[in-house]
Amino acid sequence: MAGTVKRVLEAVIAARGHNNPTFMETTRAKLILKGLNPAKFTESTPDDPAQVAKARQVAAEFGVDVP
Repeated sequence: MAGTVKRVLEAVIAARGHNNPTFMETTRAKLILKGLNPAKFTESTPDDPAQVAKARQVAAEFGVDVP
């Protein structure tokens, strides 16, 4: 299913951001520093197993439970 990385990253941003724009931008910056730029992934981006695993690992590091 395409777009899994995008959905995981958006879940991390929403969970960590708490609807506060400053926290959301800070979370995006942290994701970029970890090698996952949310702007580069779309709903139609093909799922690369390595990228999906990395996104799930980062979500776990941030304490966000994603399916």
